[in-house]
Amino acid sequence: MQIFLFKLLITPFFIGSATLAGRKWGPAVNGLLVGLPLTTGPISFILAHEYGLAFASQAAAGNLAGQISMCVFCLIYSLAAQKRAWLTSAFLAVSAFLLTTFLLNQFVWQILPAFIALVLVIAVAERSIPRHSFASESSSYPKWDLPARIVVATTFVILLTTFANVLGPQLSGLISTFPIFGVVFATFTHSQQGPNAVARLLHGIVLSSVSYAFFFLIVGMGLTHLGIALTYTIALLVTVGISGLFYFATRKDQPQVVRE
Repeated sequence: MQIFLFKLLITPFFIGSATLAGRKWGPAVNGLLVGLPLTTGPISFILAHEYGLAFASQAAAGNLAGQISMCVFCLIYSLAAQKRAWLTSAFLAVSAFLLTTFLLNQFVWQILPAFIALVLVIAVAERSIPRHSFASESSSYPKWDLPARIVVATTFVILLTTFANVLGPQLSGLISTFPIFGVVFATFTHSQQGPNAVARLLHGIVLSSVSYAFFFLIVGMGLTHLGIALTYTIALLVTVGISGLFYFATRKDQPQVVRE
């Protein structure tokens, strides 16, 4: 019962916080937040409780490899968005994510090789996403936007953690990175603020994948030695610290949001 309540409460909290922060500080900050393990972190924590430390530790390698697919999603969407509408861009990006995930699942991933591979992909994607420096228009959001994001995210967490034992640790990790929020945030930003704003959003997601990488490196290497509480506490603190550094390092390059 306690774990089920955790599933119901933790994801809405993270998604609500990220959504409201993104609306206040713009797409670049939104991207930094969306790229954090907002769903994969709770999923990993739940897997450790429900299926054991070894299972969650092995799944962490899948989480790292799966974030490669997320970076591919960001790159393809940002490039497609320069000339295509949001629906076509989303279709191409999700297709690229699924194909990349399928290819990654053909290998057996260990924690360090997965970490190194992800860092290399982050470096390539970060340099390849179009960069823009001018201001973006503010936009209004429908009333159902935030509740819909929370419902979709919470449902995804519950379903994946329920069937994780059937999927196995690696595939559970790979699938957990499916860009639910990437799609939602990207399409809303693209349709309401344009391709330049969505490029900043996706660039932020790729940057925050560095924090994500260290989070799951710590989880994968620490769980069986340090236990649940200490491992996730350290991973969370490191993730927040790295994200803070990225925020202040890139703050001067972020355009100001023009408010009506």
